[in-house]
Amino acid sequence: MTSALFRISFFLLTFWSLSFCAKAQETSILRINKADDLLGEGGNGFVRFVGNVEMEHKNSLIYCDSAHFFRAENKARLFGNVRIVDQKDPVITTSRYAEYDGNTQLAKLRNHVVFTNQKTTLTTEYLDYDRSGNIAYYYNDGKVVDSVNVLTSERGTYEVNIEKITFKKDVVLVNPDYTMKTNDLVYMTIPKTAETKGLTNLISKDGNTLDAKNGSFYNTQAKKFTFYDGIVETETSRIKAKELYYSELDAYYEGKEDVSVLNKERKVEIFGDVGEYWEERKYSLVHGNALVRKYFEKDTLYMASDTLISQDGESDSMKYLLAFRSIKLVKTDLAGVSDSLVYNYSDSSIQLFKDPVMWNQKSQITADSMVFYLANEELDRVLMKDKVFVITQDTLVNFNQMKGRTMVGYFKDGQMDKIDIDGNGESLYFALQADTLSQGINKTLSANIKLRFKDGAIQRVTYGIKPDGKFTPFQLVNEENSRLEGFIWRFEERPGMEQINAWRKPEEIDPNANNLFNEPEIELTLPTDEEILKSLEKRGWRPEKKDT
Repeated sequence: MTSALFRISFFLLTFWSLSFCAKAQETSILRINKADDLLGEGGNGFVRFVGNVEMEHKNSLIYCDSAHFFRAENKARLFGNVRIVDQKDPVITTSRYAEYDGNTQLAKLRNHVVFTNQKTTLTTEYLDYDRSGNIAYYYNDGKVVDSVNVLTSERGTYEVNIEKITFKKDVVLVNPDYTMKTNDLVYMTIPKTAETKGLTNLISKDGNTLDAKNGSFYNTQAKKFTFYDGIVETETSRIKAKELYYSELDAYYEGKEDVSVLNKERKVEIFGDVGEYWEERKYSLVHGNALVRKYFEKDTLYMASDTLISQDGESDSMKYLLAFRSIKLVKTDLAGVSDSLVYNYSDSSIQLFKDPVMWNQKSQITADSMVFYLANEELDRVLMKDKVFVITQDTLVNFNQMKGRTMVGYFKDGQMDKIDIDGNGESLYFALQADTLSQGINKTLSANIKLRFKDGAIQRVTYGIKPDGKFTPFQLVNEENSRLEGFIWRFEERPGMEQINAWRKPEEIDPNANNLFNEPEIELTLPTDEEILKSLEKRGWRPEKKDT
C-alpha cells in the first residue's frame, strides 16, 4: 500500500471513529491513534494495523506490534509486545498477545503477562484485566513480587483500587524470614498484611514452625502473627491455643482458650484458658483451670491450680514453677492438696504452703509447710515443719500416727522407708502379731523418734533419751485412746485422675495432622504394566515367540 493511500485510509478510519462516537455518547470507543501501516480490512470484518500501533481507550493507552481492529464490535486483537498503560493509575500491563473489548473494558492477556502497580509486580501466562473495576484475574499459576514478599498460587484476583490480592489454591508466601503455605490467602500490598483461611503452615529461616487449622493473620513488616487453632514450635518450646498471637520481634506469645506451653528442656507442659509466654526470659503465665504435666521417663506428675507461673532463668533461684489456689497433685506414688506450691527445677523439690496434705500409698502427711524432693523420677524424701502429723495404715487398716515439731521422711521404691522426728515427738502405733492380729497400742512421748518401715508398715521404732511410753492391750483400745490429738483422716480429699480430668482435659496435639509442607511438589504417576506394554507395541516392539 502506498503512503498516500495509507494516509487516506487512516483519515477515513479516524473520521468513522469520531462519527461513531458522536452517535453513541454512552459507548466507550476504542480509538486508533497511530500505526506504521494499515493493510486493509480482513475477511472477518477487521482492519489490520502493523508497526508501532497505538490505541486509546478512556484512561488507557494500548501499544502493540500489530492489531486486528473490529470496529463494529469495538474490539481489538493485539499481537507482539502488547503494553497497556493506565494514565490515571500507575498500572502497566504487558504480554505477547491480548484481546481488548472496548464495551466491557475487559482485556484478556496471554503469554508472558506482567502486571505492574508501582512496587508490586504480578506475572502469569493467563490474565483477564477488568478496566472498569480495575481488577485483574489470573487462572493458571501466577507470582506476585513486592519489596518484601513473593507470593505464588494457582489462581488469583488483584483489586488495584484497594491494593488487595486474593490468592487461591497452592498458595506460597516467601519472605527473607518465613515461607508460608495455604490454599486461601488475602494479601494487602500497602500495609503488607496476609490473612489466610483454613489450613496454614509456616516455617521460619531458623526452623521454627507455625501451624493453624483455621487460618491466620500476618503483618509481614511488623512480624506479628495471629493463628487460629494454632501451634508455634521452636527448638526449646511449643505453644498452642485456639487463638494464638505471636510477636517475633518481642519473642512474645499470647494465647486464648485451650492454651498449652511446653518447655522441652524441662519436660514441663502448662495448660489453661489464657496464657502468656516470653521466650527469651523463658517466663510463662497461665490461668483459668490451669494444669501442669511434668513428664518423666516412666511417669507423669499432674498438678491442677487456678494460676501458674513458670520461670526458667540462668541462675538456680530463677528456675521454678509457682501455682496458686486450689492445688491438686497427682503422681503414681503420691497425691496432694494445698493452697499454693513452688516447684524448683534446679533440685526437683515441691514446696507446699497453707494447709498442705500429701498422700503416699497408705500414708497421709500434714504440716504447716512441707518440701518433697524427687530423685530418679520417684519420691526421695520430705521435710516437714510445725504441727507435723503423719498417719499410716497397717495391714489391718489401723491408723499408726506420728507427731512432732520437725520431721524428715525417706522413701524407697515409692513407699515410706523411714521417718526421723525431732522435737516434741509423739508416736502411736499398733503392735501386730504376724501382720494378722492386733495385740494393742504402743504410745510414746520422746524428743526424738526414728521409725523404720517395711512394705509401708512400721517395722521398728527407736526413741531418744528418756522416752515416756505406754502400752494399751487390744481389749482396752477405743477411739479416744487410739488417736493422737489433732488426728484427722482426710483420705476422701485425696485427688486422682478423675479430679484432674474434670478440672481440665487438654486437647492433645495430633502428630499426623495435615501439613502442606509434607505434600510433594510434583506427583509422579507410574504407568501400569499394561500401559507400558501398549506403549512398546505402538513403537514396533513384539514379544518373542518361544519354540515349541
